[in-house]
Amino acid sequence: MSALNIWGTLVLVIYLELVCGYVSPIAIHGKQFIDSITGEPFFIKGVDYQPGGSSEVTEDNDPLSDSAICARDIVLFQDLGINTIRIYSLNPDLNHDKCMSMLAVAGIYVILDVNSPLQNQHLNRYEPWTTYNPVYLEHIFKLVEQFSYYNNTLGFFAGNEVINDKISAQISPPYVKNVIGDMKTYIKTHSPRVVPVGYSAADDLNYRIPLSSYLECAEEQSASLSVDFYGVNSYQWCGRQTMQTSGYDQLVDAYKNYTKPVFFSEFGCNKVLPRTFDEVQALFSENMFTTFSGGLVYEFSQEDNGYGLVEINSNGTVKVLDDFDSLKKHYKTIRLPNSDQISSAIAEDRKISQQAYRDETPSCQATYENLNTNAKVTKGLASSLVKAGVEVEKGQYVDLTQNDLRCTLEIVDNKGITWQGDTEVKTVRDLKPYLANPKHLKNDKQRKNVGSTAKISLWPSLFFILLTSMIQMV
Repeated sequence: MSALNIWGTLVLVIYLELVCGYVSPIAIHGKQFIDSITGEPFFIKGVDYQPGGSSEVTEDNDPLSDSAICARDIVLFQDLGINTIRIYSLNPDLNHDKCMSMLAVAGIYVILDVNSPLQNQHLNRYEPWTTYNPVYLEHIFKLVEQFSYYNNTLGFFAGNEVINDKISAQISPPYVKNVIGDMKTYIKTHSPRVVPVGYSAADDLNYRIPLSSYLECAEEQSASLSVDFYGVNSYQWCGRQTMQTSGYDQLVDAYKNYTKPVFFSEFGCNKVLPRTFDEVQALFSENMFTTFSGGLVYEFSQEDNGYGLVEINSNGTVKVLDDFDSLKKHYKTIRLPNSDQISSAIAEDRKISQQAYRDETPSCQATYENLNTNAKVTKGLASSLVKAGVEVEKGQYVDLTQNDLRCTLEIVDNKGITWQGDTEVKTVRDLKPYLANPKHLKNDKQRKNVGSTAKISLWPSLFFILLTSMIQMV
C-alpha cells in the first residue's frame, strides 16, 4: 500500500470517528433540526415516555433515576427503532447521569418538559400570576441547568397544552411567552451550549395555529421570547386514512411558512384499534418532511387512557403489546430524508422556496385570533435567579459497565412468551471523549454561542476535503 493510500485510509478513519462516533448535539438551522457535527437534517422518530404518569415523579424516583429500568426500556427503544423520547416530568434533585449516559450510547435524544403537576412546578392556566413566581422559576432553571450539560438533550418544552380552552386562551399566552424568554435567557447565561426551547400545543384548531404564530413572533425586534421549535399534539389520523381524509394536507399548509422546526409532540389516535400507525409513512414522506421534522408517538407505557405500546407490571416486568409491533414495522422500514431530498422537494414548491426558509423571525401582530396577548406579566421576576444561577448538580456522562447495559428485568411478547429480542443495550455512540475530561463542556465558554457549533462542524468538512485531495493524488 502506498503512503498516499495509508494517509487516505487514516483520514477516512478519523473522519468516520468524528462523524459517527460521538454524541452530537442537535442544533437548529432555519426551520430544521440538524446534527451540529455533520450538518445533516435530524428528524425526530420517537415516543412519549412517562411510565406510571407524572404522579410517579417523587422526591426519590422519576423515569431516569433507576438504571435497571432504563436498561430495560432502552433495549425496547432500540428494538422499536427510535432516536428520541419525550419526558413530561423529572425531579432535578435526583441524579440522572447513568440513564442519560445509557441513552447517549444508544443514540437516543431527550426532549424534556420542565413542568410537573406538583405544587410550584407548573403554570396554573387560569390564574398564572399565582404560579409564575421565583419558586416555580427555580424549579425549571434547575432542570435547564442540569440537562444542558448532556449532549443528547435535544430541547426543552416550556409548556404542554397550557392554552387549551376559551378561558386559558384569554389569560395565559403572555405568561407562556415569558417563561420561554426566561429559559432562553438562563440558557444563554449559564449553559455550556444553546439548547432549544419550545412549546407543545393542544389538539384544538381554535388555538393551535394562532398560538404558534404568537409564540413564533419577535417582540420589539427581539426574538428573545420567541420559541425555537413548536410541537403539535395531533390525533386526527385514525385508522386507514389518507393525507386528505385525515386533514394532514391542511396541517401541512398551516405550518408551511413557519420559520421554526415543527413536529408532532404527540400523535397516534386510538379510536380505531389495533392502531396501524399508517400516518408514520405520511409523516416522513415528501408530502410532509419539508414542513414537519418527525414526531413522537403517544405513548410508551400503558396507562388508564389506553395509548400504551407496552404494559409495565408492578414488579418491573414488561409485556410488549400489539401496538408496539405495529409501530415497529413502520419505524424500522422508513428512511429518514437527507439534505439532498429536502433541497429537491423545496425547489419544487415555490411557496416554500420563497417563504419558509427565511432567517428572520416575523414581528408580532397587534392581535391573534381567539387569543388575548395583552395580559400584563410581572417583568424581571427571573432576573436575580438568572444573575446568580441555581444550585443543582450539573449533568455529566459516566462510565458504563456491561452490567449497566444489560436488561435484568423480564420482558415478554404479546403472547406472554419470553421476548426473543436483544437483552443488552447496543452501543452506537462513544462517550470516551467526555469521560476523559468530563468537565470540558463546563469550562468551554466558547460553546455558548451558535458560532462555536459552526466551528466544530468544520472539522468533518476539512477532513473530507483532505481525503478527497489524497484520493485525487493517488
